Amino acid sequence: MYQLYQAQQDLMAPFRQFARGTGAVLRQFDTGRPETFALRQLTAALELLGTAAVTHERPPFGFTTVRVGNEEVAVTEEVALATPFGRLLHFRKAVEVPQPKVLVVAPISGHFATLLRGTVQVLLPENDVYITDWINARDVPLSAGRFGLDEFVDHVIAFQEAIGPGGHVLAVCQPAVPVLAAVALMSEDRNPATPHSMTLMAGPIDTRILPTKVNALAQEHPIDWFEKNLIHTVPWRLQGGGRKVYPGVLQLSAFMSMNMNRHVNAHLEQFRNLVGGDSELADAHRRFYDEYLAVMDLPAEFFLETVKSVFQEHELAVGRMTHRGRPVRPEAIRRTRLLTVEGERDDICAIGQTAAALDLCSNLPHTMKRNHLQIGAGHYGVFSGRRWANEVYPLVREIIAEA
Repeated sequence: MYQLYQAQQDLMAPFRQFARGTGAVLRQFDTGRPETFALRQLTAALELLGTAAVTHERPPFGFTTVRVGNEEVAVTEEVALATPFGRLLHFRKAVEVPQPKVLVVAPISGHFATLLRGTVQVLLPENDVYITDWINARDVPLSAGRFGLDEFVDHVIAFQEAIGPGGHVLAVCQPAVPVLAAVALMSEDRNPATPHSMTLMAGPIDTRILPTKVNALAQEHPIDWFEKNLIHTVPWRLQGGGRKVYPGVLQLSAFMSMNMNRHVNAHLEQFRNLVGGDSELADAHRRFYDEYLAVMDLPAEFFLETVKSVFQEHELAVGRMTHRGRPVRPEAIRRTRLLTVEGERDDICAIGQTAAALDLCSNLPHTMKRNHLQIGAGHYGVFSGRRWANEVYPLVREIIAEA
């Protein structure tokens, strides 16, 4: 399948490039008058043809400055630690004022870490922000070895240690499980870099609670079915040639199929925006789909182990999760403040699934843990948009300040 997909991408690439180039030339002859209306329709159609394509490169975060207090300061992206599978990216600010060090753990779920651009944007003014910048598995050579749940936990611990003592961690969606495991292991080892606070946002800690369609799908088939039908081999001409992956384009297709009418209508609306000259709405559409259509492949080991451990056997929730053979004990967490955040309208991670972490951390005093249900928010509204900025983030800021 991957070979056929890549061949189709390669075949269509010159046609899309031609559409973009031709549209740009013809657009110069559009006077905005009625007599060029047909030309405007043609250039709009050419733009849609030229841009509606899946890409495999991470878009830029795009942060150059941020306002800290009353001052606009420069932001520089620095790689604090790198492995073949991920980089610890630091948004260094040109400011002398010490700020809380926060590690944002992005999911490996078919999109790049830039999907959390809105999350980082809200955190940046008041925090020293780091993020897990995962590498597209199709770009990781076979010689780099495997990457499964154990390796994900290893990366969280290594990144937290690179940040140093006194840090905080915020996990978005799928990483809630390995992040909770990492903090439990660090707590048990009395690791000096154990984060002072942990925020888990819309994460599948216990998917037995109010199962969603996503949870039901994982239960419908044995793990062998997922391996046989969803795992493919990266073509040899790519850097990660021969590596087994769950292609990001399959994940994208699954997400789009859940709301296909929405995406079709969005592109029809974009055609009308382009013809009508509404540049603001047209730019917003471009920004969203440039990000949405940028996909990354998941290492096969990580995908299959996540499906089995998290969604089929619920190992963390029932106390059977291990890390390299060692039991993971959330009850070992005694000093890390815990905030869980859920969305009222989340159709991916249902109400109660993330809050289950509160009970698992049984030795953490009640005064050090809390749950927040964000009214009106879907899955993405928990960590992006105005509800995240105005209602959720103040709670994150509070738990960081208290830690």
